[in-house]
Amino acid sequence: MRLTADLINHSLSYLNPLKERELDLRAHAAAAIPGLRNLVLAGNNLGELADLDVLGRFARLTHLVLVDNPVTKKEHYRYWVLWRCPTVRFLDYQKVKDAEREKAKELFGSAEAPTELASRIMGIKSKTFDAGATNGPAGGQGSKLSRLKLTDKERKKLQEMIKKADSLEEIIRLEKALNEGRLPPGVMVDDAMEE
Repeated sequence: MRLTADLINHSLSYLNPLKERELDLRAHAAAAIPGLRNLVLAGNNLGELADLDVLGRFARLTHLVLVDNPVTKKEHYRYWVLWRCPTVRFLDYQKVKDAEREKAKELFGSAEAPTELASRIMGIKSKTFDAGATNGPAGGQGSKLSRLKLTDKERKKLQEMIKKADSLEEIIRLEKALNEGRLPPGVMVDDAMEE
């Protein structure tokens, strides 16, 4: 996904309590936001320390909030975040101290030579969410589209309609129909109609 003027204009935006403009980019599958400095993930279902590793990719991240997540109750949580995200200055509304950074390096080593503890933690990931994964299992077996039991002809017709879609609204209309468990108009292919 590329952040364009068109995307910004068509996305929901509002003012937060601090009078800052917030942009809602849900369902746009943002792959990267390089200038991100503040990130609030409070009240989500982040369960494992290794799930936080992707946050280290944000080179400018300085303020991170993860309160009310199961991961905050894990042993070494705060040290792990500081080790994986070295640019963070405020974690869960508390200023990061140099002593905490030193303790994190002592516990987990360096990125090139992680300690045994760090290697063990990196191997434990949640099976609930992967930011880089496609939607559903390989081949789309878990999608609603596969639950519709489309014939090969209907599937080809649907793919054709998606390829020929002229606007984002048309694609959204097709997607909405499929998510509701019904075929979009024009997809049903009867053998009787073809004869």
